[in-house]
Amino acid sequence: MNNTAHSEVSMDSSPSSTEDEAFSGVWSCNEWDPLAEVIVGNPLGARLPHPDKSTHLAEFAGYSVDEIPAGAFPEQVIEEAEEDLAAMVKSLEDLDIVVKRPDTWPHDEVVSTPFWSTKGYYNYCPRDIFLVLGDQIIETPNVIRGRLLEAYSYRKILIEYLKAGAKWFSAPKPMLLDTLFEVDHKLPIPREDEPVFDAANVLRFGRDLLYLVSSTGNELGAQWLQTILGDEFKVHVCRINYHGSHIDTSVVALRPGLLLCNPERVTREMLPSIFDKWKIIYSPPMTGADRFDSDYLSRSIGSGWIDMNLFSVRPDLVVVDRDQLPLIKLIEDQGIDVLPLKLRHSRMMGGGFHCTTLDTRRRGGLENYFE
Repeated sequence: MNNTAHSEVSMDSSPSSTEDEAFSGVWSCNEWDPLAEVIVGNPLGARLPHPDKSTHLAEFAGYSVDEIPAGAFPEQVIEEAEEDLAAMVKSLEDLDIVVKRPDTWPHDEVVSTPFWSTKGYYNYCPRDIFLVLGDQIIETPNVIRGRLLEAYSYRKILIEYLKAGAKWFSAPKPMLLDTLFEVDHKLPIPREDEPVFDAANVLRFGRDLLYLVSSTGNELGAQWLQTILGDEFKVHVCRINYHGSHIDTSVVALRPGLLLCNPERVTREMLPSIFDKWKIIYSPPMTGADRFDSDYLSRSIGSGWIDMNLFSVRPDLVVVDRDQLPLIKLIEDQGIDVLPLKLRHSRMMGGGFHCTTLDTRRRGGLENYFE
């Protein structure tokens, strides 16, 4: 991957509206352009992340190791998660959007290197492991050890994209040694021993990327990403009042000039200055938390804000949890329509609509939204 290759990524290389149906590579430059193709995750065989040092830091910082839940998700949770994802797939296909699904994978098998051994996790959240930038798809250097081989369940899809002209890259596979995670859990950020980050630490705004430093992404990860992308893109590092994991329950990019932010975690001053002229609206509190009992919550990966995890179909249509009526009203007040769906186990499985999707093809060009 070099700067010469990136000089080919331009608005001229995006599929036009007349060519779009025939274009089968990847092309997605932001979080809101009209969606043409998407990967939706697969919950079958999903397990809680094995309680090793990586999981302890990335998902359960501050807990004792004995408190970390382990093993397969309950079968009812898996079945209902697949029912809900299938309903989303149908809704998207009814809008003439192409949907792909990863293979079912043996997540209960051992994943190991000469330095550690663990169990697999899941492929429920494709957002976490792939970053699509224009016609490039990048496998990211994920923090959780059990995700080391997760991309294999997407291999058939990736081969299709490669044959269709996509530029497919993989970040350096991290070693994920114990020392990477030997930090104070009050600030659970992996040490700067090697670049590590999940793709879901990143939001795309055309040529500008917003990168959250957190338990799933260190500053060296941002440096690697900037170095590999060259001058074509600018990576903006941010820190907010949240270190738990990904950026997409804290900041949501709805359309050019409009951000939805988490009122408990984000102030305007925490965001890069490029957003100074953007309108920021703050999410109301999530509703329906009382439907979960203490046993359910003790085995849950996601935070109480997981239903803020929205997915844009186009600038005027977003997928939102159907029970979040105050949030739906706020969004509709901005002139954006809502496609109300449900992921009953977004909290336990740690993935809402943005997490469980990877938009691989959107209609639109690679632009600068901050000039």
